Amino acid sequence: MKHLQLFRANNANHLARPVAMGALSTRDSALEVFTDFHTSPALIVNASLSALQAESMMKTAHVRLKIVVDKGERVVGVVSLDDLSNQEVIKRISQGFDRSELKVADFMRPLSALKAFSWSELQDASIQDVIDSLEHSGQQHCLVVDRKEQEIRGIISASDIARKLKLPIDIHSESNFARISHVIYQQINPQRSLVNSA
Repeated sequence: MKHLQLFRANNANHLARPVAMGALSTRDSALEVFTDFHTSPALIVNASLSALQAESMMKTAHVRLKIVVDKGERVVGVVSLDDLSNQEVIKRISQGFDRSELKVADFMRPLSALKAFSWSELQDASIQDVIDSLEHSGQQHCLVVDRKEQEIRGIISASDIARKLKLPIDIHSESNFARISHVIYQQINPQRSLVNSA
C-alpha cells in the first residue's frame, strides 16, 4: 500500500480552470462534436413512461433528447422535447387519445426510422463531412453505430455542432443540419447572401 502524504492547503488559493480550447472549425475532426457513450453515458427514458412526465423531467434537467429503451434496456428509438411538445400532445388528444394515457412510445421516433453513421467511418471524417452528409436529411440528430460490436456507440446533434462552432442560431429552437449548413454558407459567402436577399 502506498502512503500518501498530507500537507496544508492554505497556499493553494486559486481554482484550476478548464484549459481554453481553440475555436472549432468545420475542418476539425467529427469526433469533436460526437457524444461517445463509452465516456458519456447515454441519457435514457423508458418507452412506457408517461409522455407528460418525460417532458417535465427533460425540461427540469435541460435535456433536449433521450434514447428510448424498452423494459429489457434495448434501444427502441429516440425522443426529443419537440416530439413531446404541447402541440404534439394536442394532436394525439384530437385523435381520441386520453392525455393521461399517452406514453413516450407514442411520440418517439422508432429505431427503424433513424439514420446512423458507421463509427469506423466517422473516425476519419470532418465536421463538414457530417454536415454535408446530413444537410438534406431534415434530421436534428444522427446515431453512430459500431457495426463490429453491433452497438449504438453515440450520437451527433445538430444543436451541439451549432453550439461548438459558435454559430448564430437560436439555442431555444431545435437546430437541424440544413439550418447549420445555411448559416455556415452565409458566413463563408456574406456578399452572395446579401445579393440573394436583395
